[in-house]
Amino acid sequence: MTTTSTFDYIIVGAGTAGCVLAKRLSADPRVSVLLVEAGGMDDYAWIHIPVGYLYCIDNPRTDWRFRTEPEAGLNGRSLLYPRGKVVGGSSSINGMIYMRGQRHDYDGWAAAGNPGWTWDEVLPLFRKSEDHWSMDDAAQRRSKDSESVRAATAAFHGHGGEWRVEKQRLHWDILDAFRLAAEQAGIPRTDDFNRGDNAGCGYFEVNQKRGIRWNASKAFLHPSLKGRYERPNLVLVTEALDTRLDFEGRTCVGVSFKQRAVEFSVTARAETILCAGSVGSPALLQRAGIGAPDRLQAAGIAVRHALPGVGENLQDHLQLRMAFRLTKARTLNTIANKWHGKAWMGLQYMTMQRGPMSMAPSQLGAFARSTPDQPYANVQYHVQPLSLDKFGSPLHTFPAFTASVCNLQPVSRGSVHVVSPDPAAPPRIAPNYLSATADLQVAADSIRLTRRIVAQPALRPYSPAEFLPGPQYETDEELAKAAGDVGTTIFHPVGTCKMGPATDPQAVVDAQLKVHGIERLRVVDSAIMPTITSGNTCSPTIMIAEKAAQMIRSDSSLV
Repeated sequence: MTTTSTFDYIIVGAGTAGCVLAKRLSADPRVSVLLVEAGGMDDYAWIHIPVGYLYCIDNPRTDWRFRTEPEAGLNGRSLLYPRGKVVGGSSSINGMIYMRGQRHDYDGWAAAGNPGWTWDEVLPLFRKSEDHWSMDDAAQRRSKDSESVRAATAAFHGHGGEWRVEKQRLHWDILDAFRLAAEQAGIPRTDDFNRGDNAGCGYFEVNQKRGIRWNASKAFLHPSLKGRYERPNLVLVTEALDTRLDFEGRTCVGVSFKQRAVEFSVTARAETILCAGSVGSPALLQRAGIGAPDRLQAAGIAVRHALPGVGENLQDHLQLRMAFRLTKARTLNTIANKWHGKAWMGLQYMTMQRGPMSMAPSQLGAFARSTPDQPYANVQYHVQPLSLDKFGSPLHTFPAFTASVCNLQPVSRGSVHVVSPDPAAPPRIAPNYLSATADLQVAADSIRLTRRIVAQPALRPYSPAEFLPGPQYETDEELAKAAGDVGTTIFHPVGTCKMGPATDPQAVVDAQLKVHGIERLRVVDSAIMPTITSGNTCSPTIMIAEKAAQMIRSDSSLV
C-alpha cells in the first residue's frame, strides 16, 4: 500500500463490526477493502484467556481507558469507560456473553421508521454468523431431545458460521442455588435466552471455543489475512493514528491517518464506513465538522454539515452491584485467595482449558420484570460467585456472591462530544445515569426484587447477608442513593449515531445506515441503535454488520 492508495471500500475501525464487514465485503474478489485500526494486533496473551479481561480492561495496550464526566446520578462519581483499543475491538476485552436482545427491541426499531429491522427480519442474520454448540454432531448424538425440539432449536440457531457459541465449562453450587431461588421467586428456568423472549433464569452461553475467547478478529478477520483463505484484496493497517475523514463538498472521499510518523491519504471509490463504536464514530463525524453547530464551534471545529443528533442519544446499561456474604460456600473468593487454589486454577486451565480461568465475568443470568405491571422482562441479572469492592480491586477474603442487576431499557440519555479538533484529546462522555425519574424507580424496584430472590429457601443454607449496598437502605429515596453508590457501567454504550428517518431531528443515519445529508459515508456499529437492546450488545453489533454488508453490496455499482 502506498501513501496515496485507492480502495473500493475503506472501513475505519477493526472492532466487532469492522471485522465482520471486512470479511463480507472482501468476499467479492473484484473489490478492494482497506481496514484501518488505531490499536494494535490482538496478540496479547491475556486477550485469549477468558479471565484475562481483568488484565485487558484499563490496560493502555488494549483499552482506550475513557472516563465519564462526574455523574450526578452516581453521587458525583466518574466511571472508567472501557472500549477495546485492539484488533477485535471490545470483543477482545468484553464478557463474552452471547445475547441477541428481545423481539420487541427490533420491532420497536422498525416501528420508529426503520424498515427492514424487525425481529423476524434480523433473526436470519443472527443465524447466518452463528456456530451454536447444540447443533454440533457430538451434541446431537448425546441429546435426548425429540426431533421436534431439535427442529425448534434449528429455527432459532445457526451452525457452521464464524461466531462460535458454547456452554460454559464450569458450574458453582451457589449459582445453582440462586437459580432455584429465582424460580421460587417466580422467575422460571430457561436454557435459551435467544429466542426473542429472554424471560427466565439460566446459565449464559459464551463466545468461546474450547475454553478460549472467540473474538471477532479470530472469527471473521484473521482467516482472511493469512493461510489458505488469505484474500489479497483485503488490507489491514494497525496503529493508524490521527485518523480524519476527507471530503469534497458533502461527499466523503476517503481518510487520512498517520502510521509510525508516515502520513497516508487514502481514497475510497465507493464508500467510507465508520465502525469505530459508540464513542469513536461520533467523534470522527464531529471532527469532520458534522454535528450540532454550537457544539462544533465551541470545540474549534468548522461546521461542514449540521446534524444535531451526532453524539446524542447515548444509552448504557447501569449495573447495580449487590453483594452477599455467605457461610459454608465455595466461591472464587475462597479459592483465589490461597496459593494452592491459584495453582489448581492454573493447572486446570493449562491442561484442560477448564475451571475458573475459563470463566466469563458472569456465569448465571436472569431476565425478569422489576414489578408485575411491567409488560415484559425489563431487568437483567449477571450473577457471579465472587465479590470485590470495585472493578480492579482484590477479591474479598470471605465467601460471597454478587448479583448485579441492570435496567434493560433506561429512559436516561447521555452524550459523547469532542472538546477539540485534536484526535488525541478524549471526548467528553456524559451518560447521565439515573437522570430520569422512571430509571430511579426501576433501580429501587430492582434492589427489592434481588432481596426477594435471596430470601428464598434455596439460599437459606448459605445464610446470605447483604453488605453491598447494605440492608439499611429501604425507602425509594434511600434506594436511589444506594443505586448511585453501587451503580457502574456494564460496558454497553450505544446510540450516539441514531438510526432514524430524516424527519427525526436526532437521527444521524437512515435505515440503510447512510449518514443523512452526506454522500458515500455510513456508520455501521452499535452507535446506530435507536434504543439499546435488551442485554449484552456485542452479538447485536455483529448482526448490524451482517445487515450492512448485504445493503452495501446490493447498493454498489462495483458489482
